[in-house]
Amino acid sequence: MNISLHQSSKESILQYLLKNNKATAQEIAKAIDISPQAIRRHLKDLESQNLIDYEIMPLKSGRPQHSYYLSQQGRDLFPQNYGDFAVSFLDTMAETVGEKKVTEILAKQWQKKASLYRQYMKGKNLEQRIQQLAEMRRREGYMAELYCLNDTDCEKFFLSEHNCAISDVAQSYPQVCGHELEMFASLFPDCKVERTNWIYDGEHRCGYLITNG
Repeated sequence: MNISLHQSSKESILQYLLKNNKATAQEIAKAIDISPQAIRRHLKDLESQNLIDYEIMPLKSGRPQHSYYLSQQGRDLFPQNYGDFAVSFLDTMAETVGEKKVTEILAKQWQKKASLYRQYMKGKNLEQRIQQLAEMRRREGYMAELYCLNDTDCEKFFLSEHNCAISDVAQSYPQVCGHELEMFASLFPDCKVERTNWIYDGEHRCGYLITNG
């Protein structure tokens, strides 16, 4: 079912929950700067559309709080570029040529993606290359954010991706995530690239630490 989000405040709520995994009504209202009355109304609407759910958090004193999070239907509103067709296609290939061959093909696809990224990074310094990568990943639907972890010169970066744009494929063929990490490492041969967070380990984002040298 396609659901159109006409109010930007509701989009902001969904994006905030995607980035932060869970939050109370007060936390969301403060983050997106709307009134408590408005946030309660929007949360009720989103809940009725099955886009969010909540769990009850008991407190030592006072009334329990609701901690809201995205339902699967809510997550499905965010871009996922390949979907069921890609999974079905890969399944058919695995039946035809074997899973080993499919793994080789997936690795080659990431090599092609890396080659495309390099074209846009050419001639840039490290910080500019990483910024370019984050921008390209944002355009592809990964909801990427980039942070410099140094107070002065940027030598250590954290790339956070709050949405998996190929989640259907990754669930059926998790080796694509390994190829993705290898691709990032190949883009920055002068750096150490580590995955620190992984959506498919139950976390709410994928995170990559990129350290110069």
